[in-house]
This record gives sequence, structure tokens and C-alpha cells, in this order.
Amino acid sequence: MRVAVFTGSQSGPPSHQQAAADLAADLARAGVGIVYGGGHVGLMGVVADAALAAGGEVVGVIPQHLVDDELAHPGLPQLEVVASMHERKARMAELSDAFVALPGAAGTLEELFEAWTWGMLGLHAKPVVLVDVDGFWQPLLTQLRRMVDDGYLAAPRFDALGVVADAAGLLEFVTAYEHPARKWTPTPP
Repeated sequence: MRVAVFTGSQSGPPSHQQAAADLAADLARAGVGIVYGGGHVGLMGVVADAALAAGGEVVGVIPQHLVDDELAHPGLPQLEVVASMHERKARMAELSDAFVALPGAAGTLEELFEAWTWGMLGLHAKPVVLVDVDGFWQPLLTQLRRMVDDGYLAAPRFDALGVVADAAGLLEFVTAYEHPARKWTPTPP
């Protein structure tokens, strides 16, 4: 099994760095591979370094423009260079069995929401999970609950979004995951 990890290119507070390192190392020890954005900076670098140090499989997928900016992780055994950010996300999705978001910024949110939306549309049936470090995702969850309350988001889709504290919770969620029905289903003729 492999999980795509979405997270920040900034390091954030020490507690986030520790949680990212612990998650990556625990996944590696459990035999779970990591697919991530291929960078050596921020929490992305922390995740890659911790998984590699624990003997795990780490696959980086990075667009050429970020390689040109010297952001690619130099120690990865497998680094795929693609032409664009769109190709990066598509390739990460192909290589992964689940999607996980650690703390991050706009790019992390964009990757998270695209993966979650693809699942709603029936483009995949893979779990999408938030690793909630220090309550980082709680404001987002409040907004998503508001979307349910106001009728924009179906409750089963919200309930299908995993919220866990660590690798053990992630693996438990993924093992028990049941994908909700597609948002749109064709009408029979």
C-alpha cells in the first residue's frame, strides 16, 4: 500500500515537524509507501527524510520547474519529474491507495480538495484523510460542517473524510473505509 501525503513546503511549528516525522516513520515501519511532492523543503522534506531513515519506500513526483528551482530532494531512490503541477497530482493519484493531508497552506488545501472531489465524482474510491495536528484542521472542519448544514455538502461525503491523529489511526481508518456513492449517477434511459 502507498499513501499520497500532501503537506507544506514550509516547516511550521516544531510540533508539526514532529508529527510529520512520526507519521512517516510509523508508516514506513508498517510497510506503507509514501508518495509525495518530491521536495526537500518544509514538512515535505521532513516526511521524506523520516520515512527513508525508517527504511520506507518514498516516491517523489515533482514538476520540472521545481527541479529547476533546486527544490527536488537529492536523496530519493525514486523521483519522477513531470511537466506540470496537474501531471504531478494525477501521477500521485495513480501511484497511491489513499490521500493524507498534514498541515500546510494553499497548495495542501488544493491537493486535498481535488483528491476529495475526484472521489465524490467517482473518479476513484480511495480514502481521503486529515491528520489533525494540534487542532490544525478544526477550523476547516467547522466550515465543512456549515456546508453540510446549509445543504451544499451531503453528510455521507463529509463523514467519509477521515480525521485522525497519527499513523495508527490512519491505517485503522483506511482498513475500515467504505466509499460513499458517487455524487452524480447517470439517469437510466
